[in-house]
Amino acid sequence: MKKIHLIREKPSKFGGAEVYLSRLAKALKVEGIKYQIVNSIFPSFLPSWLRIILFNFQVCLTKKNKLYFSLERIVCPDVYRAGDGVHKVFLNIENKSKLNPLHPIYLFLEKRCFNNAKFIIANSNMIKDEIIDTYGIRPNKIDVVYNGVESKTINHESSFKKLSKEFDIDKNSSILLYVGSGFKRKGVEEFLEIIAKIKNQSVKAFIIGKEKNLEYYQQLSKDLKIDKTVIFTGPRADVDDFYTISDIFLFPTRYEPFSNVVLEAMSYENAVFTTRQNGAHEILTDEYIMASSKDFSVAKKIDDLLEDAKELSDIKRENKLIASKLSIELNMQKTIEVINKV
Repeated sequence: MKKIHLIREKPSKFGGAEVYLSRLAKALKVEGIKYQIVNSIFPSFLPSWLRIILFNFQVCLTKKNKLYFSLERIVCPDVYRAGDGVHKVFLNIENKSKLNPLHPIYLFLEKRCFNNAKFIIANSNMIKDEIIDTYGIRPNKIDVVYNGVESKTINHESSFKKLSKEFDIDKNSSILLYVGSGFKRKGVEEFLEIIAKIKNQSVKAFIIGKEKNLEYYQQLSKDLKIDKTVIFTGPRADVDDFYTISDIFLFPTRYEPFSNVVLEAMSYENAVFTTRQNGAHEILTDEYIMASSKDFSVAKKIDDLLEDAKELSDIKRENKLIASKLSIELNMQKTIEVINKV
C-alpha cells in the first residue's frame, strides 16, 4: 500500500477530529502501515478563512500521486472523512454571522470536496443522509464507519482518590459529566438548565472544556442557583479520571456528526443521554435519546435512573459492551477497506 497522507489543517491536542486522528495514526503504526500527517505550514495569527484557502493550495498544488486521506474540506481528496459533518446543515441550525467569510469559503470547498473525493466516509448514517440530501452524492460513494475508541483500564478508586482531593465530592455523590469545547453548539446552556431541574440532592456536575465566554455560563449557573452543584474545570489532560468517576454523561448538543465523547463515556461505564441531532444517538436506545437540546424531560429520566441502582448498573455495563465492539482497530480496518477501493 502507498503511504497514506493524513490531512488536517490544524494540529491540536483537543477536539474530536484531532483525537480521532491521533488514534488512527497510532493504530496504523501498530499495523506497520506508512503514513504522514500533513498540517498547515502557515502561521496561526492569520484569519481562519485565509488559512483554509492557503492550506488548500498547500496540499493540492503538491499532491502529485500522493494518496490523500483528508479530515479537512479540500478540493483534492482521494478519501474524505466527513467527521465535521455537513456545514450547510450546520448553518441552517446555528445562527451564524453572514459577514464572516469563513462560511461561504467552507461551503465552496465542501461542495467540491464531496464531488471530487473518490470515496467518502461518514461517521454516522445521519451524516450520510445529510450528504446525499444536500449535495446529491450517490449513496454507493459513501461508507458509514463509526468512530473507534481505545480500550483502557478503569481504576475507579485511584481516580476518585485523586479528584476528591481537588474537588468537594464524596462517595455518596452522583456524578454527572459534560466534556467538550464550544459550549454554545454543544449545549452547555441546556446542560445547566437540565441540572437545575434535577431533584436529586446528591448530584455533582462537572463541565470540562475550553470556552471563551466562560463567565456567561458561570453566571448562568449562579442565576439558576446551581453554582454549588456545577464545577467548571476548563480543559483537562486527565479527563479519563472524570469519565471513570462519573455515573451519567449528559451531552445536549445542537449538532454533532458523531461525538467521540459519547463513545468515550460509554467505554468508561457511563449511562449516556444525548440528542437526536448527534449521530452518536444511533448506538443508544430510544429512552436515552433527547428529541432536541431543549428536551428537558431528560431531567426526570436522570432522577429516575439515579433512584434505580440496578437499572443504572445495567445500562453502564451495556454501554461498555457496546463501546468495546467499536474499537479503533475495527475503525482502522474498515477505513483501510475504503482506502483500498481507490
